[in-house]
Amino acid sequence: MSEKTSCDSKRARMLAKLRAGALGLGLTHKLADGKSGRRIYLDSTASTLQLGIVRDVVQKYLPHYANTHTSAHFSAKLSTREYAWAHSMALDFVGADARDYCCFFVGSGATGGINRVARTLARKRPERDVVIATVMEHHSNDLPHRKNFAKVVHAPLVAAESGFGAADVARIESALAEHSGRVNYVAVTGVSNVTGIINPVHDIAEAAHRHGAAILVDAAQMAAHVPVQMSGHKNPARDLDILCMSGHKIYAPSSPGAVVARRELFAGVEPDEVGGGMVDDVHLDRYMVTDKFPDREEAGTPNIVGAIALATALYALKKIGMEYIAAEENELIKAAIAELAKIKDVVIYGAADAECMRAGAVSFNIRGMHHSLTAAVLNDYFNIAVRNACFCAHPYVREMISEDLGEQMDENLSNEELEALAEMQRGMVRASFGIYNERRDAAALADAVRHIAANKEEYASHYRQGEDGEYAHTTFRFDSRPLFSARDEAQRWLEEGG
Repeated sequence: MSEKTSCDSKRARMLAKLRAGALGLGLTHKLADGKSGRRIYLDSTASTLQLGIVRDVVQKYLPHYANTHTSAHFSAKLSTREYAWAHSMALDFVGADARDYCCFFVGSGATGGINRVARTLARKRPERDVVIATVMEHHSNDLPHRKNFAKVVHAPLVAAESGFGAADVARIESALAEHSGRVNYVAVTGVSNVTGIINPVHDIAEAAHRHGAAILVDAAQMAAHVPVQMSGHKNPARDLDILCMSGHKIYAPSSPGAVVARRELFAGVEPDEVGGGMVDDVHLDRYMVTDKFPDREEAGTPNIVGAIALATALYALKKIGMEYIAAEENELIKAAIAELAKIKDVVIYGAADAECMRAGAVSFNIRGMHHSLTAAVLNDYFNIAVRNACFCAHPYVREMISEDLGEQMDENLSNEELEALAEMQRGMVRASFGIYNERRDAAALADAVRHIAANKEEYASHYRQGEDGEYAHTTFRFDSRPLFSARDEAQRWLEEGG
């Protein structure tokens, strides 16, 4: 056996162990037709399932839990050491040199991190009052820049016969030249949360650096699916400046956010948040902010448990190897797209040609069927958990829906009429995958969509659309309380004495 074969065999065993240990894979629910079925979780882009390794590590840590930043007692020493490990693990995972980069944790996932970056860099470089983003950005990588800068330019995407592709580097470079000297940074998602399309972030970094701008990568979707290398490239211009990621999208519970950034971008300006732990000294009339990273960016008591949980997930993924994981998931995505593409009346969004790489997700619609109805049927009759609507990326979804409607409708319709139609049925269905998904999950999705597309009227007859636009079954109801109620569990624990 060759060394590579042996290594791949070990990775496969570890991946299988992680997959089998994911919490919730064995859930079954009673369905609308009276049958019961295994839940197929295809909503990982919203939040991934928690890994068993994360649960077990956190449970073993919790008896030692104490606050950090002191060596006065044993548990505090332990917590301080583990919290420091979480920072170094995040740097290691994204390939950021600890001599030049720092990591700090924030609340509210990547959203909290991106807001922090926008506020800080707007104050640090006020003369650079423009941010360049793309049309495909999640609201979290768009609205913070709009709020804090005079102008946000949304660069178009590469247009292909099969739909919109990745970010257009040439158009980004044109925008940089047009606003020369004013661009603070380029903000771009590493992987689209709608289509799973992977952006050429290092090419974009080169373009940004040629014009004195930084690059901010929203890695909320990227980190769990593809390898990331922030620094150490042969051409330093391809290094990334800032990256934000979120624990709840990388197999950890809750939403600890992590920001990895060049220290120089945050040094020399007062931290955005102030409080305990980020000062060297405080007097009645003044305070002295510490120069030490990450302390200066982490005011208050940190989310110690969340940071350790995220770092544990990152450690597990890195131990297997993100190249290996990405290759496995790429085959799964390709299989799902290939099967969905065969189904009559199914439209897949985003360029579907082989050169447009994807990770994690695929979005689609069944023509003649509202996206909410499709998602409801997939859940109620097939126990397939997907998400529908606009996924906090309204402009991107609106563009793709309008383009598809334009191909279907009378060519005499005006742009305003097409936009009105797109607004009326704006949204799509998104199936998104994690390391716990297998080929059988993709096959089950395709079989279910095929059956729904062939029986649209029959399924539609069992549903009503509510005022909120969502579809609900007329006779079938899901009651979650028998499965879990925090109040009931707390009451049971107290009454039973633990």
